[in-house]
Amino acid sequence: MSKPRSRRPPSSSLEKCPSGIRGFDQITAGGLPRGRPSLVCGGPGTGKTLFGIEFLVRGAINYGEPGVLISFEERPSDLAANSASLGFKLDRLVARKKLVLEQILVERAAIVETGEYNLDGLFIRLAAAIDSVGAKRVLLDTIEVLFGALANAGILRAELHRLFAWLKDRGITTVVTGERGDGSLTRQGLEEYVSDCVIVLDQRVVDQIATRRIRVVKYRGSLHGTNEYPFLIDSLGFLVLPITAIALDYPAANEFMSTGVAKLDAMLGGKGYFRGSTLMVSGAAGTGKTSMAAQFLDAACRRSERCLYFSFEESPLQLSRNMRSIGLDLQKWVKRGLLQFCAARPATFGLEVHISMMMKMADDFRPRVVVLDPVSSFESAGTKLDALAMLMRLIDRFKSQQISVMLTSLTGTGELAEQRSEGISSLIDGWILLRNLEHRGERTRALYVLKARGIKHSNQVRELVITDHGLDLEQIHVGPEGILVGSARHAQQLLDNVAAKTSRDDLKHHRDLLMRKRTALKARIAELEGDFAAEAHDIGQAIEHEIAHQDVLRANRTTLVAQREDLKPAQTSTQRGA
Repeated sequence: MSKPRSRRPPSSSLEKCPSGIRGFDQITAGGLPRGRPSLVCGGPGTGKTLFGIEFLVRGAINYGEPGVLISFEERPSDLAANSASLGFKLDRLVARKKLVLEQILVERAAIVETGEYNLDGLFIRLAAAIDSVGAKRVLLDTIEVLFGALANAGILRAELHRLFAWLKDRGITTVVTGERGDGSLTRQGLEEYVSDCVIVLDQRVVDQIATRRIRVVKYRGSLHGTNEYPFLIDSLGFLVLPITAIALDYPAANEFMSTGVAKLDAMLGGKGYFRGSTLMVSGAAGTGKTSMAAQFLDAACRRSERCLYFSFEESPLQLSRNMRSIGLDLQKWVKRGLLQFCAARPATFGLEVHISMMMKMADDFRPRVVVLDPVSSFESAGTKLDALAMLMRLIDRFKSQQISVMLTSLTGTGELAEQRSEGISSLIDGWILLRNLEHRGERTRALYVLKARGIKHSNQVRELVITDHGLDLEQIHVGPEGILVGSARHAQQLLDNVAAKTSRDDLKHHRDLLMRKRTALKARIAELEGDFAAEAHDIGQAIEHEIAHQDVLRANRTTLVAQREDLKPAQTSTQRGA
């Protein structure tokens, strides 16, 4: 038996050993306590062994920490075969001296409880395995096999303390698996007290749908998430889906993107909505939610952006056929590799399987736009709280990747339309509400923007029209009897058009009459001006003649006066001669 090493001095902060398990290190703020034992317990089929194996594999591959797996039940070959389905090649790690697989059989019939019972033999084999690869991680699966035939609680506690202390002294980060007991976390009810970290795995069936949950019950010296978190086991191993561990630190883009409906873009400030945001379209059945989502995708594909469409009620071919009736050919985008469909009933899997599938598809396809149609159907696969938690994780994930998301949600009518979706209203950035309006025995659709963060949006109610060429919006018409929609709006518009035409004709008639009068007035003015000019000319000539006549008279008078003056001296000489 190897001599125990001296204990390391306590550190001011607990050092963490990253597990490499997706999501788990988030809820434990870094992983498992380094150099300490952690207990993973749960019922059969919950994934205890796979948790421990992934801890070893990720350590060997990602962190350069070799590991040792000691199994007290399954053979190494069986463990290797079972792990291969998750992509873990244990045999290759063993060949590269990164992993040791050993089986220690403990026959219960051979165990006789005498005065002395200890684990010295286990210590020897463990020490040899650890030293052979320089292991930093150890998995003991499952621990209660060692003590299954012992009833003395004192011996159990003492040997467990000694085992865990021995592992601590060597600085080994250990995962110990244990079966769930009656009224306690483990069968013996002792392991959870001597472990530094206790993790409980659970599998439950609600409404015939199985879901898995993980909870960190105990973590000495460290803060950790204490809630239950859903997890699943997929082709890549464990995936823990935390909620509270997600930080609200994703970027906020200033770029706008079109919704595919020009008049709706105008209602949203004229440019559409912010890229990377989440837009929800809710309404009762038949209001046009799926059509609006398809128009949104079609516009994105026209911009050569990759799109993912998650349908939970209709098949891809049915959706494509239906959208052709409004002028949208979605299949051409599928053929060009810009659009990918994923259709599945919500009740087919648990919510954690759906979210894992959607995240994986998003990681593989790398879309710029995602549509979930409709998210309200997820309540059939779990509780309303579970569905809300799932949407929270999805939205945060997509926002962190700057993926624009449109959600559709089936609601009731009237005020219930807003109340039913109010649970997720805080998660979304924009909310477009569709309604059915009934008037004179006819149903029409109405649309208004209930919410648009960061955008000065319209508060008007518009009529939504589904045409052969896509969606369009019309102004709500107000007539003598109030708000008119549908055929009543068309009829009133015809009357308004006739009245407007009559008004235009009357206006034109008055304008023409005024024009004629103006022309006649101008002609009369011209005539008068002509008469005035002629008379002015005649009068001018008369004045000129009179002036000339006066000039002649003055000239004659002057001549006469001069002649008289010339005659006076001649008369005087004659008189003198006489």
